[in-house]
Amino acid sequence: MSYPLVDAENEIRSLLKQALAKLNYACEIKLEIPPKDMGDFAFPCFLLAPIAKKSPQQIAEGIVQVIKKSAGVNKVESRGGYVNFFVNVKQLAEGVLKGIAKQKENYGTLPKKKKKVIIEHTSANPNGPLHVGRARNPIIGDTMARIFAAAGYDVDTQFYLDDMGKQVATLAWGISNIDAHAVPQSSSKKTDHQTVGYYQIASSQMKEDATVAEEIAQMVKQSEKGDNKTIELIRQAYAPVLQGINESLQRINIKIDSYVPESNFVKDRSVDTVIDKLKKLPYCHQDEGAYYLDLESFGIRGRNTKFFFIRSDGTTLYATRDIAYHLWKAQHADMLVNVLGEDHKLESKQVQIALKLLDAPLTPHVIFYSFVSLPGPGGKMSTRRGRVVYLDDLIDECIKRAYNEVSKRRKTELTKKKMSTIADIVGIGALRYNILKVQPEKGIVFTWEDALNFEGNAAPFVQYAHARCCSILAKKEDNIQQIDAAVLTHESEIDLIKKLGQFPLIIDQACRGYRPHSIATYVYEVASQFNQFYRDCPVLPENNTKRRVARLALVEGTRVVLNNGLRLLGITAPEEM
Repeated sequence: MSYPLVDAENEIRSLLKQALAKLNYACEIKLEIPPKDMGDFAFPCFLLAPIAKKSPQQIAEGIVQVIKKSAGVNKVESRGGYVNFFVNVKQLAEGVLKGIAKQKENYGTLPKKKKKVIIEHTSANPNGPLHVGRARNPIIGDTMARIFAAAGYDVDTQFYLDDMGKQVATLAWGISNIDAHAVPQSSSKKTDHQTVGYYQIASSQMKEDATVAEEIAQMVKQSEKGDNKTIELIRQAYAPVLQGINESLQRINIKIDSYVPESNFVKDRSVDTVIDKLKKLPYCHQDEGAYYLDLESFGIRGRNTKFFFIRSDGTTLYATRDIAYHLWKAQHADMLVNVLGEDHKLESKQVQIALKLLDAPLTPHVIFYSFVSLPGPGGKMSTRRGRVVYLDDLIDECIKRAYNEVSKRRKTELTKKKMSTIADIVGIGALRYNILKVQPEKGIVFTWEDALNFEGNAAPFVQYAHARCCSILAKKEDNIQQIDAAVLTHESEIDLIKKLGQFPLIIDQACRGYRPHSIATYVYEVASQFNQFYRDCPVLPENNTKRRVARLALVEGTRVVLNNGLRLLGITAPEEM
């Protein structure tokens, strides 16, 4: 597959490489997409200033003077310490529109890389329904999986199932020992909502009754020793919760490829192998029977320098089994990506250090995210205390509010069934987009005004642009197979063509930089640019046949890119709003 702007970027890199060699400048060639009117690609010269002993602007001017002429580049100029490149617009317009028409749903995807990436996400304790605070994890993980697949990777999404910890043992004890009549009935019929009450009551009893606490502790110890009976008892307890979690994920268009129980690594003795190797490291020490690694020399400070991997009673910790899991993953992939909450930064760093000390062939790239909160008073969400807003409730509310918005606009035109269908698409889209448009490391306060905005940076705005494209194309009478892109000369037409041409570059950047939010930003920009084009350039009313057909092709190109971009975000592109 060939993309005009990708080809132009490669050509510009080649031109720059020759120019830099001629000037005896050695540096990595990093190209940026500059603001409008400043070219299609820009090469910043600031890092060369200390080497060349010149100002960035002087360096840029020198590069421009020795750049060779090229058929694919119309103009090269220096401005503000950048070398700006302007591509051949006629070639670009024809290449972009023909490329989209040919590739359709595959437009933007990159060549197969023959590399496998395992993306671990969600991995929530199966002791209760998913809550809003952790909603970013599956949405970011699923979107990164879609981006990696579009970038040419073989992707396996994994849910690391904590089936041995205190959380699931508490749930199992509760189900085995608490009378069902003592558990408050949930208004939801989902199995995770029906089950979580056992966990909450058992957690409370564990604090108040030492006998209960000891019984739960014994279950944990037995499971960590690989006792099949205890592991199966725990599995039967959490199975309904996991089923409910899966149903929630499916509602927001998320499917997990593989579930990997941590008990696997106890049963196959790989945890024992990890322990033996860690004990032999020069950083390993003992503290009252417990074993730990001293990580002070690796930059870990304060009380966290001791990374315990065996308790004094001989049982392992979650992090110990996590090391075994990562060593296993490293044997089955070329890249590893983890999506974790910011509260896991310390443990993740400790595991990374241990993996390197064990000469792991791969260590994971970790995408840390801040949590989602809702406006108004509240506190930190806790499944144990029952002080949560569940993801299912947020989904229901999104769809309900989306229905009200659709009803305001189309009540007299559509049936209730049709409005419900659109509301599902808009509501789920609003939820995912509002979470994805913000960089993972930044916190989110989820507001309905932002999420269901039909006029600004929100899913309904982008979805509406797609629906408008579909509406225009449904009314067309022309055959748009044969187009003359040369007639598209209006500024708004050229700007939209360039924006559509950027799609494969944006996918590549989002993948390399682990930036799911850049896809959301891009589809918003496409929708905004399309609206500008639609205002400035009549499509169906255009009298010139060639121009009308070319503009229809541009509308079709926009429809394809918006559909493909929204699909990367896990959002449906509706034909009608």
